[in-house]
Amino acid sequence: MASPSPASAHPSAPESGTGLGFTGVAGITGLTAAEVAEREAAGLVNVQSRDTSRSLGEILRVHVFTMFNLAIALCAVVVILMGRWLDLLFSLAAVANVVIGVVQEYSAKRKLDRIALLHQDDVVVIRDGARVPLPMAQIVRDDVVVLRRGDQVPVDGEVLVSDGLDMDEALLTGENDPVPKTPGDAVLSGSAVVAGAGLVRATAVGSASHAARLSAEARRYSAIHSELRGALEKVARWLTIALVPIIAVIVHGQMTAVGGWSLALSQPREAALEPALIASVAAVTSMIPQGLALMTTIAFAVAALKLAPQEVLIQEQPAVEVLARVDTVCLDKTGTLTEGGVRFDRLTAPASADASPDAHDDGAPAEVGDGPRAVLAWFGADPDVNPTAAALREPFTAVPAVDPVAQVAFSSARRWSAVAFGPEAGAAAGTWLLGAPEALVDERLLGPDAAQAVRAQVHADADAGRRVLLLARTDEPLIGEALPAGGVPVAVVTFRENVRPDAAETLDYFHAQGVRTVVISGDSPRTVAAVAREVGLEVAGQAYDGRTLPDEPGELADVMAEHSVFGRVSPDQKKAMVQALQSRGHVVAMTGDGVNDALALKTADLGIAMGNAAPATKAVSRMVLLDGRFDRLPRVLGEGRQVIANMERLAHIYLTKTTYALLFGVVFSLFAWQFPLLPRQASTVDFIMIGAPTFFLALLPNPRRYVPGFLGRALRFAIPSGAVILLSMVTLQTYVRLTAGDVDLPRQQAAFMITLTLLGLWVLSVMSRPLSARVVVLILAMYAVLAAVVLVPASRWYHRMEVPPTDVLVAALVIAALGCGLIEIIHQVHRRHVARVLAAAGA
Repeated sequence: MASPSPASAHPSAPESGTGLGFTGVAGITGLTAAEVAEREAAGLVNVQSRDTSRSLGEILRVHVFTMFNLAIALCAVVVILMGRWLDLLFSLAAVANVVIGVVQEYSAKRKLDRIALLHQDDVVVIRDGARVPLPMAQIVRDDVVVLRRGDQVPVDGEVLVSDGLDMDEALLTGENDPVPKTPGDAVLSGSAVVAGAGLVRATAVGSASHAARLSAEARRYSAIHSELRGALEKVARWLTIALVPIIAVIVHGQMTAVGGWSLALSQPREAALEPALIASVAAVTSMIPQGLALMTTIAFAVAALKLAPQEVLIQEQPAVEVLARVDTVCLDKTGTLTEGGVRFDRLTAPASADASPDAHDDGAPAEVGDGPRAVLAWFGADPDVNPTAAALREPFTAVPAVDPVAQVAFSSARRWSAVAFGPEAGAAAGTWLLGAPEALVDERLLGPDAAQAVRAQVHADADAGRRVLLLARTDEPLIGEALPAGGVPVAVVTFRENVRPDAAETLDYFHAQGVRTVVISGDSPRTVAAVAREVGLEVAGQAYDGRTLPDEPGELADVMAEHSVFGRVSPDQKKAMVQALQSRGHVVAMTGDGVNDALALKTADLGIAMGNAAPATKAVSRMVLLDGRFDRLPRVLGEGRQVIANMERLAHIYLTKTTYALLFGVVFSLFAWQFPLLPRQASTVDFIMIGAPTFFLALLPNPRRYVPGFLGRALRFAIPSGAVILLSMVTLQTYVRLTAGDVDLPRQQAAFMITLTLLGLWVLSVMSRPLSARVVVLILAMYAVLAAVVLVPASRWYHRMEVPPTDVLVAALVIAALGCGLIEIIHQVHRRHVARVLAAAGA
């Protein structure tokens, strides 16, 4: 490899008169074309993963490769091999489930990708002595990068030249204060220039950079924990364990029902083998609650569509549900509770200043005169001023009418800026200094008592979380960048964090809903505590200092239980704090916008990125508030509660169907009875009692607060109700075999279909209570559909059935009525149990 170019030198300042707007600063000419080519050949290029969101492969993996889909796919293969294409209706729900989920999440991915592309600006490097603008991905190691105010650092690097270069590292550390950089200092990718300019030599590019390493760790895929999907997977695991022996029992039983294995295999396929296998498919597919999976996906997708106009982007469908289960929200201060930057708070005279009778309309104390106000207006109007002084622009507008005779720009290293006006400036004449109080209070000039009084005033403001600047005046001239002597304090200017106007109201809402809020920030504990108080959180003293947090997980969990506001927290500590809360059984949401938040967002049960977040942070989050408005979350919580409460209601219905289908398959096969329904008939029953009505029920308003354990509650109803339906069907089968043995199979199947559908519609009706007018109309419409299925000739042809004889039809209706009565009793007992559970949970 070629030896380092002249860029590796460390000049301390630009050559006189050149400035950073020119190349050739202090002999720095950057890399040559040959050196660039050599580094490109070695792969030392700033090419990073373009993943701004989950990949299409990850999205497909979540939605396609499930236990339910595997079982459905195997059954579909059997039906296709038998040539019974009209019996494939059962597979449509699985296909729709995959398509809806993939389309919704891939749409969210594309939207994030488009947003990321809008923020890819060119950077300027020095090569062969010339300034060259190029895309960030074309920077190579050892390139000299030109940085100016407002630029984001694209690589890790070493400062070669600093002209008052101040960096904002909040996205990396959470610390809001600018960090001064001098030659030889390191800068990290992801930080931004807030003042001054500089030249930086790239020392780490691409995946080797700090931001890329942090992002890569955060991007490791992890599935979101959804209780709804978790319950479905649990049912799938149970069924998977049971399916192998059950399928064996069912296939053997159906083969026996058509005359035995030898007969089935010796005759033409359509005579015995095909009916037995198709009946087995009907039994197996009826056991799988694929409709519940589809309704869950649809409910998630509809919630995402409803939230999209609210600028809420759902990256993973279950994110809406998870927020409904969250009991602890961890908030990053910067970008979540605050909008970044500061706002002017107040202007007061220092303890040693002379009072003045002048009063002003903007609410400032009367003792600060027009001269200091005019000077503050000049500092605020300066286009190159730092963000703190820029907050003076709105409250102070009367800029002196004359140009200054000299000025010194602010630098974090000096911690002050200065301007000098001539006598023609009137009250603004003289040399004025604006900066940190500790840099401007001269005890020798003021005397110990006066200096101590000013310091006490400043410390009181700082303890209240305010940022403090001191304005001093002297008659000494401003020479170069030397601090002039004789500066006397004339005004104390305080600033507050720019707190979001919606933060307090949103936190009050979470508190009312029983959700605990924890503030975790990399900023100073004093500042974090002040912001927490301003948004209504109770803070005793300062925030807990993250530098003293214990490393042991159990001890950390104890601290988290006792404190709610933390400052000076590192990215690794944020992740550990989330894990500590989770270890105590909490469901944790985490908001953030910086690269330093990415690991914690990924670890949390629900990571929420703000709209101005770093691309890596958005990529690992489950939800993005595109406009950065924190007050969007209550709406998301409401949608989540609707989804999970309605899905619990539907789970009662679907698991009842799974229970009776499983029992059907086993009992009928053990008795060597042919399964009473064809796959197409079973699919129609599912459509009438479950598919069509539950689609509407899934979207009804339901504000009930989340209570854990919905699967257990659903099974308490589903198992006895499924047993009642099995008993009803066995009773009907026994009646048919004993009294109507000459009734052909198509008429028997019609009777079974009528009984099963009536029982299913009663389950639907009890789970839809209290019944609204729309729900009553819906249920009556399903009864009408059942009548049409049985009576319309085209429907009977498709379903391969005929209207049963009168005696069998009456028996079917009576058995259905008795079964409905038993289901009603089960519902009343179950309803009282659920009421006790909800009351105990405060829902």
